[in-house]
Amino acid sequence: MPNSPIQRALENDFVVVTGTGAARRLLTVELHSEDKEKPVGQVCQLGASWGSSIYISFLLELRSSYFVIMIVFDASTLILIAKADLLDLFLTSINVPVAIPREVEKECCSSKKALDAIIIQKALDESRIEVFTLRNRRLVAKLRTDFSLGRGEAEAIALGLDENAQIVGIDDKNGIDACKVLGIAFTTAVGTLIRSREKGLLEKPDAIAKLALLAKYGRYKHSIIEDARLKLEAKP
Repeated sequence: MPNSPIQRALENDFVVVTGTGAARRLLTVELHSEDKEKPVGQVCQLGASWGSSIYISFLLELRSSYFVIMIVFDASTLILIAKADLLDLFLTSINVPVAIPREVEKECCSSKKALDAIIIQKALDESRIEVFTLRNRRLVAKLRTDFSLGRGEAEAIALGLDENAQIVGIDDKNGIDACKVLGIAFTTAVGTLIRSREKGLLEKPDAIAKLALLAKYGRYKHSIIEDARLKLEAKP
């Protein structure tokens, strides 16, 4: 809805989504930088109301005194692009840091014999992906409660907020909804594939083959896969 309260809020300097319900909780959480020398000046207020539905009131100051160009991944997207043999291509084609929180590392690499886990672990061993330990545990807990997120998804979004990341890669539905509400730029494994094709990094047959792998391993609607197929085939 182009004129919804959420859309109007996202077009301004602040994200404000309000709701009403039987009970309301409000928590103020300071977002800390890993580098104490960097002033953050960013505070978010998280509130949630419970009734027959969950309503969320979130105020996030988008302006801060520094901006970090970083891409943060959730396990869902990282595992999918590894399964589709896209990870090495992606890491080679970008010139910005890629980061994951500690919980995402555990989720991705717990199965030592899985090929995707081996691929991701190799990228970690080569320092192509950096692992962060979240210190703002209250923010992680609040995100989990307000958006019904798993620990990995909540840590990825919290890391994106904490580090002012450029974009978050996430395929979890609740995680995507959280990014939309919070005004966080995000992409998915399919989006990463499409962008790789648009940049000329993949020929059409290879891109279509990788899309088939994403369709096999991901929980994508048929319409999403078909739309992606059209975009991949549209580029000469």
